[in-house]
Amino acid sequence: MKGHFISFAIGLAAGTFGGLIGLGGGVIMVPLMIGILKLSQHRAHGTSLVALVFTGAGGALIYGLRGHIDFLAAAALALTAVLTVRAGAHYATALPGWKLRRAFGIFLIFCAALLATKPYLPATFGEHPVHVKVVIFLVTGAITGFLSGMMGVGGGTIMIPAMVLLTGFGQHVAQGTSLAVMVPAGLTGAHTHHQLGNIAKNHLPGLIAGILLGTFCGGNIAGSIPDTPLRIAFVAGIVFMGWRYARTVSPD
Repeated sequence: MKGHFISFAIGLAAGTFGGLIGLGGGVIMVPLMIGILKLSQHRAHGTSLVALVFTGAGGALIYGLRGHIDFLAAAALALTAVLTVRAGAHYATALPGWKLRRAFGIFLIFCAALLATKPYLPATFGEHPVHVKVVIFLVTGAITGFLSGMMGVGGGTIMIPAMVLLTGFGQHVAQGTSLAVMVPAGLTGAHTHHQLGNIAKNHLPGLIAGILLGTFCGGNIAGSIPDTPLRIAFVAGIVFMGWRYARTVSPD
């Protein structure tokens, strides 16, 4: 019973964070599952991806009802993400967990730095023809899928900056679209991690219940916050988690 309550609390925290700033919540779940539930790095990644399917579905429903999903972008991003997520899962299994954590922490901080520059970019920076935007989405989806499968995260840290900076999306639409893409990509990655034995099934009921409630709360709160404060919250959140990941050292 205690284990289910802890899993629920972790899911609630991840779902609220994810629904609020458009992430799957994996950057919250993975370190908490390792630190509190004592899962291995690889099992935490696989278990996180299963839970993120529910984050994506719940969050996308809330954002979609508010008209904050671009379905063309979601389709293009998902198309390539599902093709590369399996490769990322297999690659993660072959590498030491601490190396994955440190590299991804540096990457998170880099994404945050890019997004923080948005107010200082030319207004036309994201104005491209539709076919150019589709190419951007396809490339972003391929990178997202691989890192999602490798790190056990939804990929919002990659998709959101790309949509905001490179295609001119508003923060709300970028977040809603990102959550929608997490469903097909997460399903594919979760299935691969299941085949590799990287899922702690006993923790899933609590995680999923917490995530669904947290996503509902976070998504509704986000709808009442203007773009700029939401972007600042997003940047602050991924800088904090990036710093935690980047400080990872070799256990030797």
